[in-house]
Amino acid sequence: MEGTNPVNKKLAAALSGGAVLAMALSGCSSSGDDGGSAKLSAWAKQVCDSVQPQAKKIAAANAAIQKQTSDNSAPEDVQKTDSQAFQDMSDAYKAIGAAVDQAGAPDSGDAKNAAQKQQGAVKELNDISASYASLKKQVDALDTKDQAKFADGLKDVASELDKLSKNGNGALKDLEAGDVGKAMAEQASCKSAASSSAPATTG
Repeated sequence: MEGTNPVNKKLAAALSGGAVLAMALSGCSSSGDDGGSAKLSAWAKQVCDSVQPQAKKIAAANAAIQKQTSDNSAPEDVQKTDSQAFQDMSDAYKAIGAAVDQAGAPDSGDAKNAAQKQQGAVKELNDISASYASLKKQVDALDTKDQAKFADGLKDVASELDKLSKNGNGALKDLEAGDVGKAMAEQASCKSAASSSAPATTG
């Protein structure tokens, strides 16, 4: 019978893919010139400063799940850790979405296009937040008294997480294309956000 430990390793592997989503907003595209206008730099600073603590929160949630995989953890402990981690991630993506919403459209020359991209990114971040909230509910509903059932339930969670990490940051990439990405790459807080949300590799 497969215990919860190998399954939780699958969960951690899927989760490290999810951390890439945080990096998408961390402006780790190639930095060259300063991305143009002072207004754009100010926008990038506002967004990056808001993203940094949330990227750290996402990285900490990721690390908590990774840590549970290294021990032969009891189902109750796995459930508690995973549930809290998904809640933290949901909150973090919601906060990033609110920060991008509050910042308004970046000043990148094409106001209409920039506004569409910004709103697309906000919707995407809110959708990701809702997905993690849904995963939390899924984990909370698992039966910890029956290890086989619990392991099966975790497999479903891991597969949902895998889907979430594979699709869903296209709008963010669109938002940070071109000058916007360059301006974000210049911000110290985005550089540190990118490093704090770098996914841990699992063997």
